[in-house]
Amino acid sequence: MKPTRILLFAGGTLGNWALRDIRRDDWLVGVDRGALFLVRNSLTPRLSIGDFDSVSAEEMEEIEQHSSHVSSCDPVMKDLTDTEMALIWALDQQPAEILLIGVLGSRFDHTLANVHLLQKALHAKIPCRIVDETNEITLIDRQCTVNRDHFAHVSLLPLTPEVTGITLTGFLYPLANATLRIGDTLGISNVLSEETGTIHIETGKLLVMKSKDS
Repeated sequence: MKPTRILLFAGGTLGNWALRDIRRDDWLVGVDRGALFLVRNSLTPRLSIGDFDSVSAEEMEEIEQHSSHVSSCDPVMKDLTDTEMALIWALDQQPAEILLIGVLGSRFDHTLANVHLLQKALHAKIPCRIVDETNEITLIDRQCTVNRDHFAHVSLLPLTPEVTGITLTGFLYPLANATLRIGDTLGISNVLSEETGTIHIETGKLLVMKSKDS
């Protein structure tokens, strides 16, 4: 049976907010220290995966005791980040949606790499979102709808050298057949003027980032 949603909990910024939207039928995956976060909140990861270089031996034992399955690897002799390994596993399960939680944090190299991972899910045609307390990030290559919610701003940044044919409806600052190139800030801090807004693009890949101030 394919899961409806898979939630990956990595070792970045986490808090009580990360637990609010868990549904009963979600598959939970703990990525490195994210696994410890799950088990210490009385949740059982279906899979705990990573090199676990950020947990102690006692914490690792705790993870092993409370996870359905553990997949560990050498912290040096590996080519992929823990989060990429977890995402590849999640994509293989072909869920209806994947949420990446705890993938933003103080390590900007990891944060940026995790944003780039959205491209893998887009290529697999599986909806995927990065979620934290103040941000929600998706990647599109054609069209999406944005609903009014607790996020105040909607920003657009190209992930490819340029994105063409950008048309926005339902936004305070509309665009019609516009082009954004890497380095352009025209798409930052837009606001919905209606209950829903539509973003359509012709070519390229566009990051859609909903955000609010902390």
